[in-house]
Amino acid sequence: MSEMASVFEKYARAMQPATADLIRRCGTDPAIQGLLPDNPMWDIPHRITAAVDWLVDVGKAEDYREQSDSWSSFRSTVLSHADWVRAFVHDQPIQTNEVQRCFALLPIFLTIGLTTQRPLDLLELGASAGLNLLWDRYRYRYLAGTWGSGSAPLELTGGERGTVPGSLLEHEVTIRHRCGIDLRPLDVHSDDDVRLLRVFAAPNRRPRLLQAIEIARTQPPELIKGDYLDVLPELLAARDGNALTVVVQTLSSIYLTLEQRAQLWETIEAAGRAGPLAYVWTPTPEEHGQRRGDYPVELAMWPGADRRFIARMENHGEWLDWVG
Repeated sequence: MSEMASVFEKYARAMQPATADLIRRCGTDPAIQGLLPDNPMWDIPHRITAAVDWLVDVGKAEDYREQSDSWSSFRSTVLSHADWVRAFVHDQPIQTNEVQRCFALLPIFLTIGLTTQRPLDLLELGASAGLNLLWDRYRYRYLAGTWGSGSAPLELTGGERGTVPGSLLEHEVTIRHRCGIDLRPLDVHSDDDVRLLRVFAAPNRRPRLLQAIEIARTQPPELIKGDYLDVLPELLAARDGNALTVVVQTLSSIYLTLEQRAQLWETIEAAGRAGPLAYVWTPTPEEHGQRRGDYPVELAMWPGADRRFIARMENHGEWLDWVG
């Protein structure tokens, strides 16, 4: 199997059968391969499906999912817009904002607030449009109860393999400030940026994504354009001691090298030694040794550098295994 076919095969294994078949065909079709980078990264299959979905969304192609021969429709779209698809796949990195992950993150934030009894300053790494920084504006439903305003327009729920305690859901937190860092932050008021988020999301996740975008438009968080490895040290050095800074990173570190991951941890650890801090993050599959799609979530808090697994979650937050 060629390197290209191998990349598409690995990606297809996590897809539904109909989509998996389409992905595998892309990996072995000479005409489509000619549009792709010579050294394909793992996310190239995601980029090419997003490119086709963009063309469908703007009315330049028929929706291949609705056709009797979805592969022929998909392939025809790619080849009819070959130059545009090539540019998109080469230049456009994945942009996702999986708000469903907040279903797994909320109990962690409540735990931090309950433990420290302090208002929180949120700082997200790889924030995209910053939708996960607005987690307290959503409503949640767990086996043991609910959290959030009953009038919130977006409710998040999912599977629980370890039940979130009802007593934890009785706790409230105060968010004082929200800030996200991203190489290419997205503006929820831009039609093209919203379309980018939509095409990189699976169709079944798009409705809640759009609901979160509408919430964000009323009061978007602060977003900083830059490499968080470069920006983070300065932001942590300037943090306000009147609130607890909580740094959050979910799956963005999969794009970092081993050296960059070590650099990120050194930055966090140095800031923790300098003052109170909390860090919530998902290690990469290589770091935690689990299969792709099954992510532990770790929490570290300073002073004390208490570091522990606090939960596991499905890649998109569809289920939560609460450890606490």
